[in-house]
Amino acid sequence: MTVLTPVVEPTGLSRVRWALGDSWTLTRRALAHWARRPYEVLIGLLFPVMIVLMMGYLFGGQMTVPGGETYRSFIMPGMFAMTMLFGIENTYTAIATDAARGVTDRFRAMPMASSAVVAGRAAADMLYAVASLAVMVACGLLIGWRWHGGLAKAALAFGLLLLLRFALVWVGVYLGLLAQGPESLMAVQILVWPVGFVSSALVAPGTMPGWLGAVAEGNPLSATVTACRDLFGNADAAATGWAGENALLLSVVWPLALVAVFLPLSARRYRAMGR
Repeated sequence: MTVLTPVVEPTGLSRVRWALGDSWTLTRRALAHWARRPYEVLIGLLFPVMIVLMMGYLFGGQMTVPGGETYRSFIMPGMFAMTMLFGIENTYTAIATDAARGVTDRFRAMPMASSAVVAGRAAADMLYAVASLAVMVACGLLIGWRWHGGLAKAALAFGLLLLLRFALVWVGVYLGLLAQGPESLMAVQILVWPVGFVSSALVAPGTMPGWLGAVAEGNPLSATVTACRDLFGNADAAATGWAGENALLLSVVWPLALVAVFLPLSARRYRAMGR
């Protein structure tokens, strides 16, 4: 006699628990990879520190900063934001490598939540972003940078930086899913470096040629940098346009807009893979 077992459809809550469990499993997978390659992680964490030391001590003596602060204090909020931007390369490489090696296809064939692959990657990269930001804050404190706006404002500034990184995670996920392999990382670097340097991160837009300064001030990265300088109480050049005067608003709007565009694109691209 054959006994039929009824199939129980999972409830909404059980689906959420299932997706969270699978996402955490893939987050731990990324952490395990980093634990097996600690030198790569260390180099990635210290690379922005090298830029701070190079810019601050090699070129900083030629820079005049409003408010009497040193150039090193001026660039620290900018370097915090650039560190969040540089993280897009890690996201891209990890996603593109898994796709090129067929790992993503194997995940798609397993009984796991379809959102877990990209959600697990995003969670791992946000943990890495927190570690990167902590290293940069320690570097800033060692070279004399301080925040002067109070702990609450400083916490808000760090929150804006992590919001920027969360948005850039989805840009990296989408580009990684589009890529033919990690070898195309150079294309992403060609995009990332101009975005980082044509901004207010290292130089005030007012010192640039008119058209270039307008581009730099409208850069989403500049909104976060300017907002963070204001919240930290660090010296900043006077805003010359609407974007600079509304930096705090734009530091929230720009990341949310990027998430609204690239998260659905990433989900659609992931579902379309293998067809």
